[in-house]
Amino acid sequence: MKNPLFFEPIYQERVWGGVGLRTFLGRTLPTSAPIGESWEIVDRPEAQSVVSRGAARGKSLRELLAEFPKEIMGPRFLPESPFPILVKWLDCRERLSLQVHPPAAVAKELNGEPKTENWYIARAEAGAGLIVGLKEGTSREHFEKAIEAQTLEEYVHRFEVVEGESILVRSGQIHAIDGGNLILEIQQNSDTTYRVYDWGRVGLDGKPRQLHVDESLASIDFDDIEPKSMKPVDGDSLLASCEEIKIEKYEMKERRRIGFAKEESPRLVHVISGEFRISGDDGVENAGTGDNCLLPYQADFEIETVQPGVLLVTSDFV
Repeated sequence: MKNPLFFEPIYQERVWGGVGLRTFLGRTLPTSAPIGESWEIVDRPEAQSVVSRGAARGKSLRELLAEFPKEIMGPRFLPESPFPILVKWLDCRERLSLQVHPPAAVAKELNGEPKTENWYIARAEAGAGLIVGLKEGTSREHFEKAIEAQTLEEYVHRFEVVEGESILVRSGQIHAIDGGNLILEIQQNSDTTYRVYDWGRVGLDGKPRQLHVDESLASIDFDDIEPKSMKPVDGDSLLASCEEIKIEKYEMKERRRIGFAKEESPRLVHVISGEFRISGDDGVENAGTGDNCLLPYQADFEIETVQPGVLLVTSDFV
């Protein structure tokens, strides 16, 4: 396992989705229904990434982790453990529900999983925004009354975003994504989401979607007031660094090369734009806009610009 591992995307229909993955990433979508999510790298019972190229083509991520745990993930990884990160593209044509993921301290009690996630705005229409946290002056009492009155929008913190903006959303933070955003989401391996409000919308079946008000109230951090996003900057930058993940952005100009030494950390490479040549110890693969791949722990890698663009690199997740 000394080459980059690429996987087949798993597309998910969502009432708020669209065709942006085809329009902006050049993907061939499997249906005319709205596609809201592409699960790029996932190791869950209900969804399993399968290698799309190279010697391991056709093998699942779970099979590889069971067969080569130390080579791919390093000496601290337990073979029976799931891959700790889930990578998604989100095409948000309409606003998502107002939701929260349970913090670790309460997740077990609620039979859920914590989920801290990072959003990188790859594209944003004029006026598109995010909702993260609560407005100044909002208390739990205000929030509970607003649920009953269906006026929650008055108490949540909304701000407009532009391409290249990024924000770390921790478990316990109330949040939603506005329509008009194409987002790369890098998150803990969890699929626990509690909807507290859905803007009066119905699902693809024409029925109101399930809400989880009690679970949401048990999970929300009511001290999370008007958090700030990271604005775009020229050059390389550190987007996120927390207990769960580290995410770095690289501005890859012409003829630029960056290298990653073996036995430091497995890494995930996310191509926001451009095209790159990724050389491992046993071969070379090209990666273009929208691609995501896993660089195993036990190999050296070099990434070279073919067409200038932007890369994100995720590490420190084991």
